[in-house]
Amino acid sequence: MAAPTLRTLARELGLSRTTVSDALCGSHRVKAETAARVRAAAKAAGYERNPLTGAVMSQLRRSRGQQFRGVLAAVEIVEAVHSPLAQRYNDALMSGVMARAGELGFNVERFVVGPQGVRLNRLDTILHTRGIQGLILLPASGFPDLSALSWHRYTAVYADYFIDHPPLHCVCSDHYRSMIALLRELHARGYRRPGLFMEISLSERLQFRWEGAFLALQKYLPEITEVPTLRSRNINFETFAPWFRKHDPDVVIGHFPDAMDWMSACGAKLPSTHGFVCLNRLRTSGNCACVDLQTAQLGARSTELVVGQLLHNELGVPTQPSLTTIPARLIEGPTLRPRGAKPGRGDAKPGKVRAGATSRHSTSEGGEV
Repeated sequence: MAAPTLRTLARELGLSRTTVSDALCGSHRVKAETAARVRAAAKAAGYERNPLTGAVMSQLRRSRGQQFRGVLAAVEIVEAVHSPLAQRYNDALMSGVMARAGELGFNVERFVVGPQGVRLNRLDTILHTRGIQGLILLPASGFPDLSALSWHRYTAVYADYFIDHPPLHCVCSDHYRSMIALLRELHARGYRRPGLFMEISLSERLQFRWEGAFLALQKYLPEITEVPTLRSRNINFETFAPWFRKHDPDVVIGHFPDAMDWMSACGAKLPSTHGFVCLNRLRTSGNCACVDLQTAQLGARSTELVVGQLLHNELGVPTQPSLTTIPARLIEGPTLRPRGAKPGRGDAKPGKVRAGATSRHSTSEGGEV
C-alpha cells in the first residue's frame, strides 16, 4: 500500500490538509478534540511527520528560495549567581556547537533561562513559534528541571553527565578513562606517590568518577605507594598543607592551580622535586600541566546527535537515554618533568609551612568537570 500522506489523511477525515498539518504540529488554531482525532488517525495509518519539513518550508518562504539552513536552540540555564568559570565552560561548548552546526547546515540561537532570561513557558512558546525542534542544553548548576517544556515537540541532548527531569541523551567528558590515562602517563614519567585532592561537592556532582579511577589504579600500577585522597568541603591552604606534609605525594592532581603556591610554601620545588597537574585547563593561565576536557568537541558531538535525531524524526523524551563520552587529553606544562627525565627528589623533604601563605577557592560551579 502507498505510504499515507497529509492529503490522504485529510481526505479520510473530511478535513482540509492545512487543518491536518496544524493538528500534527500542535497548533493552537485546531480544537483539542480535532487534534486528538487527527493524531489517532495518523498513528493508525502509520503516518510519520518529518519535523524539518515545516521549518524548511517556512525558511524557504522567508529566504525566497535561497539555501536553507535549519535552526537549533542552545539553552543555557542560569541561576541568580553564574560563576565566570561556568560561563567560560559554556562558551567553549558553544564554540563547538556553532562550528559543527554550520558544517551541517544549521544556525544556532542561544537562549538563557532563569532570573536574567526567559521563563520556561515563554521559551516553549518561542521555540514553537519559530519552528525550532532541536535543543542543545548547556550544563547547569545542580540538577535542572525542564519537564515543563512540551517535549513531544522537541529532541534534545544535555551536554553534561545526566539529567532526570526529563531523562535525555547526554554528552560529557570521560573523567574515569581520562584519570586512568593520566595516572599511567605520570607513572611512565617516574612518579610513584601520586596524590589527589577533591572538593566533596564536585566529586559528588561527577558521581566520583575522578576519584573512583584514581583509587582503582592505585591498586594496579607497579611500585605505587597509595596516598589517601584529600577530601574536603572546602579545599584551601589550611586543609591542603597538613595532608601534603604528612603524605608527601611526588605529584599532586587537583582542580585548583593555587595548589602550586601551597606546595611551594611547604618546601616543594616544581618540577624538580614534585609535580602538579590541574584537572581543568579552563582554570589555568598556561602556567602548569593540565587536562583539556575537549569542551569544543563535546559541543560538536552534542550537535551531531541532535541533528541525527531530527533527521530520524525522533521527537520526545527517549525511552532509553544514553551517555556519550569523550576522553580528555594531557596538556604539557612546566610543572611536570618530561618522559625520560630522572627523578630529582633525592632526599628532599617538604619544608615547614610559612606563616601567612593562605589561599581559598569557592565550591564547585555549574558546568565544572
